[in-house]
Amino acid sequence: MNRIKEKILPQICVVYTRYLIGGAFVFASLIKIKGHRFTTESGEMYPIHSAWHFFETMYQSGLYWKFIGMGQLIAGLLLMSQRFSKLGALINFPIILNVFVITLSYSFAYTPVVTGLMLLGNIWLILWEWNEIKIIFNLQPHIDTGERLEKDVHWQILGAILFIFTFTYRILIDQYNIGLWALICLLIGIVGLIVGLYREGKRKIRLNQQH
Repeated sequence: MNRIKEKILPQICVVYTRYLIGGAFVFASLIKIKGHRFTTESGEMYPIHSAWHFFETMYQSGLYWKFIGMGQLIAGLLLMSQRFSKLGALINFPIILNVFVITLSYSFAYTPVVTGLMLLGNIWLILWEWNEIKIIFNLQPHIDTGERLEKDVHWQILGAILFIFTFTYRILIDQYNIGLWALICLLIGIVGLIVGLYREGKRKIRLNQQH
């Protein structure tokens, strides 16, 4: 596993998995924090065993609805920060597991595929950090001292930019365009990837010159 962690491609995949899962949860959290429904219409008149009635019940709870949103917001922010991503992955795990089970319990068409992939992604993030996380379970940790991308401030700044954009867009605009949000996030991510790879290349050149 340590050999894999030293390779640039798996590190990039991990960094952007954190952005993807974290950004999705930040986006989903703010409508709850603002006290709005997922949909424009009430689910009160839908059958009691339907997903829309279930979400309407949670929405009508008020405080609980906002509490769920705050949990998602905190987990998403921690994941996107890179610096606190281990804590974010642990906090996010029960949240995404709960979401996955909900989508299995009701008729959500292909939504369980999406939530299932997010759950697998979160498990992957935990396994990636397992050498450091396992100290929680009183197991002897092997701390990885290699130079990993998330330790570079560039990726932390990129995570902050993605978080601030998602937070601002979602908190200010009620009639949002999810496609526009995703496109801008993608463009930010691509620019960040190019700059990050350029910085990594320069760092390796400096290390080679020193040796």
